[in-house]
Amino acid sequence: MAAGYLDILRARHAARLLTGTLVGRLPSGTAHIAIVLFTRAEGGSYTQAGALAAAYGLATAVGQPLLGRAVDLYGQPRIQFPAAVLSALGMSLLALVGLGTLPLAYLSVIVAGLFTPPLEGGLRALWPSVLGREDRVHRAYAMDAVAQEVMFTVGPLLVTVLVSLWSPAAALLVINAIGVLGALSVVLSEPSRAWRSAPREAHWLGALRSPGLLALLGAFFFVGLALGSITVAGVAYADDHGRESVYGWLMAALGLGALIGGATYGARQWAGAPERRLRVIVALLALGYLPLMLTPSVPVMTALAALAGVFLAPAIACSFIVVDRHAPRGTVTEAFSWLVTTFGVGAAAGTAAAGPAVELGGTAWSFAVAGAGGVAALVVLLATGRVLADPGRTTAVVTGSENDRNGAVEPGFSSGHKA
Repeated sequence: MAAGYLDILRARHAARLLTGTLVGRLPSGTAHIAIVLFTRAEGGSYTQAGALAAAYGLATAVGQPLLGRAVDLYGQPRIQFPAAVLSALGMSLLALVGLGTLPLAYLSVIVAGLFTPPLEGGLRALWPSVLGREDRVHRAYAMDAVAQEVMFTVGPLLVTVLVSLWSPAAALLVINAIGVLGALSVVLSEPSRAWRSAPREAHWLGALRSPGLLALLGAFFFVGLALGSITVAGVAYADDHGRESVYGWLMAALGLGALIGGATYGARQWAGAPERRLRVIVALLALGYLPLMLTPSVPVMTALAALAGVFLAPAIACSFIVVDRHAPRGTVTEAFSWLVTTFGVGAAAGTAAAGPAVELGGTAWSFAVAGAGGVAALVVLLATGRVLADPGRTTAVVTGSENDRNGAVEPGFSSGHKA
């Protein structure tokens, strides 16, 4: 298992790009918990915390595809780094002004979300030019998903440590300063500076003119909803048990489960259509969320959180391949940014719904939001199976070209493209 990942990391620039992207995404990966803890420390309610986190998520949802399209048109360095700086300034403003002036607080999180750099989509645009072969690109997708779970495991723990040592405001400032350094590392790399998107057909819808991509985004909206609701539900569960550290352990267990699942998924080559496999993975993901509604003792809940996370990274890794197969030519970063956007909107909806759910029905109800999100994602994939079965692209592509990454397919599966 490890040998395949080490082979990727030994490729020139690969380790730097992966590390820089993960560090650069640390602010967005921890924003929801950082905002919730900051709001609670300032005396705000769960509903107010959920609303601020939702505003951040919605702003991210708006900004990601716009910035992604700009990256496809103008390149990575001219967009990614300035966006990272502006996003960090937005969060810094929140840390400095607090909740005393609510309109300013909302403006701060909106600026931070709107200018969150599309580093995630940018990395996937770079993999073919860095790695070359289809099988290595496929494994890089899985490794990427696993590495994200490391970030989502370490990130919440880092936030809680910073909060314990200093304050929620200090946590916001430190996390965002680190994020800017990560983005800088990426855009100064040779692959990022050299990369150019493939020629694209002029169309105002861009990547969204693909029916299959729209179906996938519809499903992953509900996956995002599930994850967003767990952010608030986990804090409520920790409050019920009188220990703030319980939240960090729950999120770490969720990330650990996803890390194990993703590492196992990426260790083998999969035959067959990824769309069919994605339905099975999402069904198992939904099944894992449902027991969280039982809210048992902390040790049992931690084990359930780890189990719930096992199929998250495989679902994300498989979705990358599906995006590749359905995104129109020349919409590389934009297509993946729409996936991030879908998560952002879903997470915003989940945080917004989970806050009132806690106050109306208790912690169990907020975890029920997560279970409902997983089930709804499966329903969408089942309902759109025919659309997803047809990638609908006939343009020949060259895998490994820095100008076109849409050729990456899973080993063992014929894409149907003619050379």
